Amino acid sequence: MSFVRTAVAAAAIIVAGCNSSQTNTAMNAADNQTEASIAPVLETADAKDSASYARPLEARVHHVALDLNVDFETKRLGGTATLDIDRKPDAKEIVLDDKGLEIASITDGSNQPLDYKVGPSDPKLGSPLAISLRPDTDRLIIKYKSAPDAGALQWLTPEQTAGKKMPYLFSQGQAIENRSWIPTQDSPGIRQTWEATIHVPAGLTAVMSAPKAAEPMTQGGESVFTYKMDHSVAPYMIAIAVGDLAFKPLGKRTGVWTEPAMLDRAAAELADTEKMVEAAETLYGPYRWGRYDVLVLPPAFPYGGMENPTLTFLTPTFIAGDKSLVGLVAHELAHSWSGNLVTNANWSDSWLNEGVTSYFENRIMEALYGPKRAAQEAALSFDEMEKAFAEEGINGPNTQLHLSPKEGVPDGGAGGIIYDKGAVFLRTMEKIVGREKWDAYLHSYFDRHAFQPMTSALFLADLREKLVKGDKALEQKLQLDNWLYKPGLPSNVARPDPAAFADVDKAVSAFTVGGPVPAGFSSWTTAEKLRFLNKLPRKLPTARLDQLNKTLKLNDAGNQEVLFAWLDLAIRNRYDPAVPALEHFLTSQGRRKFVRPLIQTLASDNAWGRPIAARVYKVARSSYHPITQRDLDKLKLGS
Repeated sequence: MSFVRTAVAAAAIIVAGCNSSQTNTAMNAADNQTEASIAPVLETADAKDSASYARPLEARVHHVALDLNVDFETKRLGGTATLDIDRKPDAKEIVLDDKGLEIASITDGSNQPLDYKVGPSDPKLGSPLAISLRPDTDRLIIKYKSAPDAGALQWLTPEQTAGKKMPYLFSQGQAIENRSWIPTQDSPGIRQTWEATIHVPAGLTAVMSAPKAAEPMTQGGESVFTYKMDHSVAPYMIAIAVGDLAFKPLGKRTGVWTEPAMLDRAAAELADTEKMVEAAETLYGPYRWGRYDVLVLPPAFPYGGMENPTLTFLTPTFIAGDKSLVGLVAHELAHSWSGNLVTNANWSDSWLNEGVTSYFENRIMEALYGPKRAAQEAALSFDEMEKAFAEEGINGPNTQLHLSPKEGVPDGGAGGIIYDKGAVFLRTMEKIVGREKWDAYLHSYFDRHAFQPMTSALFLADLREKLVKGDKALEQKLQLDNWLYKPGLPSNVARPDPAAFADVDKAVSAFTVGGPVPAGFSSWTTAEKLRFLNKLPRKLPTARLDQLNKTLKLNDAGNQEVLFAWLDLAIRNRYDPAVPALEHFLTSQGRRKFVRPLIQTLASDNAWGRPIAARVYKVARSSYHPITQRDLDKLKLGS
């Protein structure tokens, strides 16, 4: 079955739009390093996106132009979306993705009205928006507003910001949330260029994930900002933030945006950003997006980071004061190649974005901070993979890299597989073929598939053509199909260096049998502290937890990753002295990686934890992003 997938992928036709003059074979398109005027769409069955209503092989969007007003009072974005489309000559309609949009009218480029119909609504996917086409229709003009509860948008009051003076808006589009504020074909395999004109109240700044098209203008109580992205991107990468924002350069093409109250701390933590870009280019080729700026958001941002092109969105929880958590920045930067430049065509192949990026992140960290830190962080990643195996079952369907349509839904799969097993797969390939040869292959992969969608089958076909080259012995050593299409771990896995945490693991063993708290903990790296806390038995007596807390001052840990690891251990043991720190942690930031597992663990303990979870969630819910609320509301903590 895997062979059939590969054979089909190798012969796949990539359709750049729907006109025959724009059709190339997969390999011919891949060898062309210049971006096509209209980005290709894959037509193989494994590239079909079940999370989108679009039928791009009949009619597809290739450019989006937004002209929107930001209304903080009604919590809406409203205006027009002008869509340029490519279509088969006999296409009678185009289908977009819509989640709660309030549509006033749809016309063509000549301002003639077009018939449209919004189909039945699915709670996760939203609705199909089917628009009738005339024989000559190649442009749609949609007048609309987003709903006040649009899933991609979080509206913050001044009190929820660092400065406490101005309101704040930010979007989070991945995986399928942008359909709640942009009427388009919301699928990662349907790449689109875009531009935007954004109207905001004077005194606020709008930033977006695209180069600035003109200087902002302010007149009559309104400021207008314009942006334009000439490269095609997956539509989830269109992002916006509006607030009291200031900018500080970090290098010749790098800088940081954030609230003025956070600017100096953020810039200090991000001081190595320009060096990261240079290291990434040395590894895998030129950075193709112009500038690389970052936006440090308010604590409510639900993710660690989001790789929006030209403007990575970051959680402030990475600011530790010692650059110990900047692996997050390296990860989002690496997405500028794996994810943004070459993008999974659908969510069954999320590992192509996240696994490749996690491997790339580690290589950047090694280049900047040395092999010891990289080895330790790779070992932590391996731990996360093994944790996922334990939770999913070693033979569970979620433990293979390419997920079935049932499992490969937006935000589906386990992070320990998509991110960490994906990285281990690439690390194994590097070990078998050698770093020099592997790096040369990845460099060429990004060049040949730049600004194109990708599937697992197409990736394997490319790897076999460009790297394996018919070498049967190498093919057998690599076990490619086992890695992508089978659960668990293949026998050739490259395991982490046992020396990476040798001293820490000795300290864990000693403490577990009654030994002392490690004396050198305060001087350990963040990775060493996390290894120690995560490897301790999940059940410990209160007296031992007291020793840890008092000696290591864990309730007061300034590093958010270390604090999270400690709080996870504490609540599993009903450790009351950690509750004040826990409540402050859960009400002062909304990073989904932290708040979801802690609140879920609390809620599962009816006698001790659930009352704490209910108390915290009542206070914190309004500050959490709708994506986080959606997960935690299922716990019914108000009942």
